[in-house]
Order: sequence, then structure tokens, then C-alpha cells
Amino acid sequence: MSKTNNFVFWGLYIVAWLIFVGLCIEAGGLIVNFFFSLYKPELIQNLYQKLDLTEMYNNSKLVFFSVYGFILTISILKACLFYTVIRLMHTMDLSRPFSTFVAKQISKISYYTLLVGLLSCIAKELVENLVHYGFVIDHLNEFWSDSQAFILMGAVIYIIATIFKKGVDIQNENDLTV
Repeated sequence: MSKTNNFVFWGLYIVAWLIFVGLCIEAGGLIVNFFFSLYKPELIQNLYQKLDLTEMYNNSKLVFFSVYGFILTISILKACLFYTVIRLMHTMDLSRPFSTFVAKQISKISYYTLLVGLLSCIAKELVENLVHYGFVIDHLNEFWSDSQAFILMGAVIYIIATIFKKGVDIQNENDLTV
């Protein structure tokens, strides 16, 4: 592998770590925000993202927990997605990329990506229907605005995972013949 490719790979590895750390901070901040909204709602304005759903909590606890459940699940799944990417990049042998581990990790990445997209799409539809019941949801769209992109990306990654699985089978078959 050339030095340029190695440099690009390590650059992407660093970017993946930065994204992972950012997503962990976001998920942690949202979890803290959730607990403060249950026990000390007056402090929410001082917290990360200032996600204040107290009015929703007062109107309907079921809606509050459902919406917050979607928000927390999606943010945690995004962090898990990038953890899987980092694990893949850290242990992958670029001189022999078609391995069972790589194929499994790419499959996992596709499943996480599809799950984030589908949950975001469901949450988006659910929250849009809450407007009819008088809930204010203007500040919630940022949490699932990219649902279609995640679904499309998950489908593409799934196709790549399938190709990698076939590559592993062919490589194992060639190794047995030689």
C-alpha cells in the first residue's frame, strides 16, 4: 500500500475517532438532560442543547418518554455505529482486507445505519402527528432530519457487506486450493 493511501486511511481513522467522541458527548449530554428534565426541570436551560420537553411531560408522560426514548436510542445507536467503524479500522489488515471479521463488521455497520434511519423515520412521523394534539415540536426535527440518508446509506453498506462476504468465500476457497 502506498504512503498516500496509508496517510488517507489514518486521516479517516482520526476523523472517525473525532466523530465518535462527539457522538458520545451528545448522547451523554442528552442522557443528563433527560434526568434533569425529570428531577430538576428548572436547570435545563443551563444544560447541553437545552432540550426542554417539560411542557410535553406535563401534558402526557407517555408522549414525553416515547419522544425522549427515540432521541436517546438514536443518539446511542449513532455512537455504537462509529464505535464499530473504529473497531473495523483499528483491526483491519489492509494487505488482506477480505476476512470474516471485516465482513461481519461491515454487516454490523449496515444494520446500525439502517436501524438509525428506520427509527429516525418512525420518530419523525410520530412527532409530526403530535402537532395535531397540540404539542410543540419545532426544536425536535434536528434529531431525525437525516433519516432518509441513513436508510439509503445503510442499504449501500449492506450491498458492500454482501460483496465482502462473497470475497471472503472466494479467498477462503482459493487458500484451500493452493
